[in-house]
Amino acid sequence: MSVATSDAPASKPRNIFQTLELDMRLLGMVAAFIIICLAFNVATDGRFLTPRNLFNLSVQTASVAVMATGMVFVIVTRNIDLSVGSMLGFIGMTVAALQVQVLPDMLGLGHWSIWMIAALAAVLMGAALGAFQGWIIGYLMVPAFIVTLGGFLVFRGAMWWVTQGQTQAPLDATFRLMGGGAEGTLGETLSWAFGIIAALVATGLILLSRRRKVGHGFQVKPAWAEAILATLVAGLIIAFVWVMNSYPIPRGAMRRITEAQGIEYTDGMVWNHGVAIPVLILIAVTAVMTIIATRTRFGRYVYATGGNPEAASLSGINTRLLTVKVFALMGALPGISAIIASAADGGRGGRRPGVGGAWLRRRC
Repeated sequence: MSVATSDAPASKPRNIFQTLELDMRLLGMVAAFIIICLAFNVATDGRFLTPRNLFNLSVQTASVAVMATGMVFVIVTRNIDLSVGSMLGFIGMTVAALQVQVLPDMLGLGHWSIWMIAALAAVLMGAALGAFQGWIIGYLMVPAFIVTLGGFLVFRGAMWWVTQGQTQAPLDATFRLMGGGAEGTLGETLSWAFGIIAALVATGLILLSRRRKVGHGFQVKPAWAEAILATLVAGLIIAFVWVMNSYPIPRGAMRRITEAQGIEYTDGMVWNHGVAIPVLILIAVTAVMTIIATRTRFGRYVYATGGNPEAASLSGINTRLLTVKVFALMGALPGISAIIASAADGGRGGRRPGVGGAWLRRRC
């Protein structure tokens, strides 16, 4: 009697990308991004990839990136929010008017709590506006496209209603720090400390994730692959800090800063910007939103509703209330973005820093 035998197919050799478990689509986007940056650098005669421009880009994109973290939740639940840009402008103008026209009369000019009240008002205002739109979408069953398109138009008009297109100045000095600029940074020394701590934290998270997988019996990457990833992440963080620390503060700003700190300015004095405060705000928001998405019941409900709304409702999830919560969270994030954007614009303009009609046209 013959016995048929079959050998198990040999496993295919894995390349370094498969061993590192890197997403090829992500690598493709990174490669495209690098090509675009190099093309812009060539087109601008090498001015695009300079510390000055990269610092400005990090500040300018922070407000948009903050809103993008919340838009993930909105899109996952099969909705869309077209009003975030106009909401940002409306909240920014309202908060600026609050600092110029209301709080100084109530608390006194330059009171220490003005920036706190303004920041809190921005977040609460955004959450309230977002919750109202979410209530219309979730309970009145009006499509999100229609509701947020209406909000887009209403908020644009409301910006002019708040200030009549007039510049609101001057904004609170502490509030303006959250917009970046020469004063709104960590400075060179603190930036290096931040970079080292961030690199250590990133490396620790990678090792912790590996330990958890091993503890649950999951397959893990080779140790050398984990070391390469950790080195790559830490290297990118340190490189970012190095670039930010390579942008010197202009002389005019140096004179203003040294005068405020009681330091004698000399022509040979050189200070560098460092990591901007808006970047720190973005990192904090991203970390919080990641925890909400991956470690909370609310995050699980969001993904369950996005996967199958009918099944989620039948399993006991209040999908209507969840919609309100998602849009309230989405609204709070434009409030944070409005703080960054209005503070960044409020830090310009020489003797009368503020927010005005030109800012509306640029932002919206």
